[in-house]
Amino acid sequence: MKLQVSFDVTDLKQALHVASQIIDYVDIFELGTLLIYKYGVEAIRQFKEAFPQTTILVDSKIVDRGKDAATIFAQANADWITVMAGTSKEVIHSVSSTAHSFSKKVMLDLLDSNSVGQSALEAKSLGLDALLFHQPYDAAESLVFLDQWEMVKGNSALPVFVSAKINRENIHDVLKIKPDGIIIGRSIVNAENPHEEAEFFYKTIFSSTSE
Repeated sequence: MKLQVSFDVTDLKQALHVASQIIDYVDIFELGTLLIYKYGVEAIRQFKEAFPQTTILVDSKIVDRGKDAATIFAQANADWITVMAGTSKEVIHSVSSTAHSFSKKVMLDLLDSNSVGQSALEAKSLGLDALLFHQPYDAAESLVFLDQWEMVKGNSALPVFVSAKINRENIHDVLKIKPDGIIIGRSIVNAENPHEEAEFFYKTIFSSTSE
């Protein structure tokens, strides 16, 4: 199980600073949409330069111009790119084939899917490498969406990453469903001691997988 930390912030310098404190415990750094809106591909370049051995995922949320968008992010040296499940199959396939031509990978964001089960079922044939299962950031309750977990995992052999408002109190509820990756944002990034929080979640995840 991988730990992915999401930087849903607007300060690139601060994001890089936090990343340097937690690098030992993180498998994937996710550059949130807001960072990309503000800094563009420069955010990717700076993260990759600072952390060349760490996987960088761009939460690009592509919905159109798949080939062009995927090319831009791939050439900036992102390792993973996200595309929305609610867009057309043509766009999704275009993002996948383009990313793969650069030896990059693509994660399908199920956030806007009309049917998460159907999207999961079709994902592999469209060239996707993993699925992202979560809910809108502004949603009031953080884990209700997990009721649909079996619709996702039961319809795909691809790795499934879960993102929610994960914290010390609910991490074990998420671990029970045994996702392939857990995405944590504010609980680590905005913590008073990011290093300490990253270590806690890393060790918690590791202990759950070794049981």
